[in-house]
Amino acid sequence: MCVMRIAKHDPIVRAWVKARPDREHLPGPLAGIPFGCKDIIETSGLPTEYGSPVYKGRLGTSDAAIVRLLRERGARLMGKTQTTAFAWKTPSPTRNPNHPDHTPGGSSSGSAAAVAAGMVPFAIGTQTLGSVIRPASFCGVAGFKPSYGVLPMDGVLPCAPSLDTLGLFTHTAGDMQTLWGVLMGARPAPAAAPVLGVIEPLPDVDAAMASAFARTVERLRAGGATVRPIDLRDRLAAVAKAARVVLATEASREHGDRYKEHGDKLEDLADLVREGLAIPAAQYEQARRAISDGRVAIEQLLAETPVVLTPAAIGPAPHGFSSTGDPAMNAPWTAMGVPAITIPMPGKGLPLGLQLTALYGQDALLLRTAVHVEELLRST
Repeated sequence: MCVMRIAKHDPIVRAWVKARPDREHLPGPLAGIPFGCKDIIETSGLPTEYGSPVYKGRLGTSDAAIVRLLRERGARLMGKTQTTAFAWKTPSPTRNPNHPDHTPGGSSSGSAAAVAAGMVPFAIGTQTLGSVIRPASFCGVAGFKPSYGVLPMDGVLPCAPSLDTLGLFTHTAGDMQTLWGVLMGARPAPAAAPVLGVIEPLPDVDAAMASAFARTVERLRAGGATVRPIDLRDRLAAVAKAARVVLATEASREHGDRYKEHGDKLEDLADLVREGLAIPAAQYEQARRAISDGRVAIEQLLAETPVVLTPAAIGPAPHGFSSTGDPAMNAPWTAMGVPAITIPMPGKGLPLGLQLTALYGQDALLLRTAVHVEELLRST
């Protein structure tokens, strides 16, 4: 079925670098379930080209730890999905399956689009600022970024190691909870209904997103959810600013030698490396402290609202392909290492995602809550 859907839809969506299903069928709780894998993640014998023409034709020599983990549980690798170059800004060829003249987001563009188009039940991506949550929002699927460090990064091309996190795409929060339970070796718990926090005043988003978010919050209240305002706007903005400093600095360290070899052939990554090389060490350390301070302050504020609702992006997927969108709604949470998930909000037109976040290590609680919220939105 997946092979047929890829053959039918990928000439337009262009989600895949290479689709070549595993021939070996292994037993396990995910036995036979196909998945896609972002092209910065090593896979033996399949392309791992980092989304860049500089590495066109490069084949992986071994499987990344996350690929081995999934295969051990019986999942079947369907192939490699497109990414922006080096998981940074230069867009991939992928199109939004819902509206092909709009971006699917980035950097995990192919993984989000492959799930949204029904080509695979789930896919792997990565997030350094907003590269899982934002494309999931744009493509109308569930995207989950676990707590930092929970999933193994061995075999994944780094961008900024203190921010880089693996993530997952599925069709629904329910599917995500099931997949996460298999990965963690635990049974999913019943849906949870904790007190939800809503940031007021809302960060700057466009009118369509602000309206959809307000309607969604009211639907949740009408369904019996307890929702309380929480003032995090300024704190999140400060963390997002610090995250950019950390990103550029660490990217210049990780890709400095690659930049010396290839220069402007790295496209947008070259600009990021140059930006990072100009940042003084003291400014980088100050940014790291700002992120740490933000995490401590938010932990105190979230004591009474353990799950926070925000827009998953500043708006719907932009028209055209010159940009993959703005990660402003995601970057602070990524920098603080906390888990985040997005689910589609009800509505017509371009998809819009609702982002839920929680404290570090509260991945299971977050997923249970997302399932509960998903059920409420379906029933109200």
